[in-house]
Amino acid sequence: MNTPHSDTTAVLISGGVDSAVVVHRLAEQGLPLHLFYIRIGLDNDEGDCSAEEDIEMCSLIARRYGLPFDVVSLHQEYWDNVMDYALRTVRAGLTPNPDIMCNSIIKFGYFEDRWGHEFRQTATGHYASTLFDNEGRKWLATAVDPVKDQTDFLARISGKQLSHLIFPLGEIPKAEVRNIAVEAKLPNAFRRDSQGICFLGKINYNDFIRRHLGERPGAIVEIETGRKLGEHRGYWFHTIGQRKGLGLSGGPWFVVRKNVADNVLYVSRGYDTEKQYGRTLHLGEMHFITADPWGDSADSPEGVAVTFKNRHMPQFLPGRIRRVADEATGEYILESDVKVQGIAPGQFTALYDPWHRVCYGSGIITGRAIERPQIAVEP
Repeated sequence: MNTPHSDTTAVLISGGVDSAVVVHRLAEQGLPLHLFYIRIGLDNDEGDCSAEEDIEMCSLIARRYGLPFDVVSLHQEYWDNVMDYALRTVRAGLTPNPDIMCNSIIKFGYFEDRWGHEFRQTATGHYASTLFDNEGRKWLATAVDPVKDQTDFLARISGKQLSHLIFPLGEIPKAEVRNIAVEAKLPNAFRRDSQGICFLGKINYNDFIRRHLGERPGAIVEIETGRKLGEHRGYWFHTIGQRKGLGLSGGPWFVVRKNVADNVLYVSRGYDTEKQYGRTLHLGEMHFITADPWGDSADSPEGVAVTFKNRHMPQFLPGRIRRVADEATGEYILESDVKVQGIAPGQFTALYDPWHRVCYGSGIITGRAIERPQIAVEP
């Protein structure tokens, strides 16, 4: 039985140029569209001025093309799920990625369940694409622009969610997207790209963490010598691989370890310090979007060839992955062919085929016990 919107495409728009160009391209194709803006308030229950500006821009786009436009609220769902996850992860000393969870839980979870499923498909401004295999299965594929590719942010969505999504910008370089907006005289053609946590814009991350977790001063220690170099205000403000914001002289200093139990940050000096690099990533909670692409091949000692990203970056790193035998946790071990900077427990690692065309899914970097020097507290 058809719903009233079964021939219409739902478009998630943000007020930015990318989603506006999605609207423009789909409207040019003659598709019936219905625009949606997902509203999320701040954690102090106050209004968000940037959201008001975004909504006004979305309204201009809707009027420009004569399209229906709705603002829908998923405020409580966002704070109960995404930011609760982020705070729990940070409190545990891990490095979260709220944007990845936002996509799987909010944009393509709650939104789809309440509104999107009534439509033929849902379009977004993500830089990603899809492809179909010989069996008719739909896979998440990378964008033509490697710098803007956002498949790593989508690496936790489900196959069911993917089956309802389209990504009209996947085959267009970012520079061309901006040119399309200028030529079409879109009202936000020259608007700057948004930065910050999903939906929260230019929020000060440290202020946000401080409001919810407070401060807990502890030692900053040079890992090679055990010498105390200074103090931090709480391990939850810092992540593995971090260089800025440590307040130390004589650097550069990089965070290379965290001792959550003792509230200690371990640092190492120099851009070329080997302490900030590694080649082995232990991955848990493996998630495949469409299907497990490896099967029993991942159980072999040599594993299977892959490319991967352990953070949002344009490079796809080569390596081999294997499933750990006789472990109930279902852990995988990823051995990188190159040195990897800042392997932080809690981060998501997005996994791809060797030619980084298809994104299979993701795993979460787990921690491993390490030998730590004794802290030498200077008088």
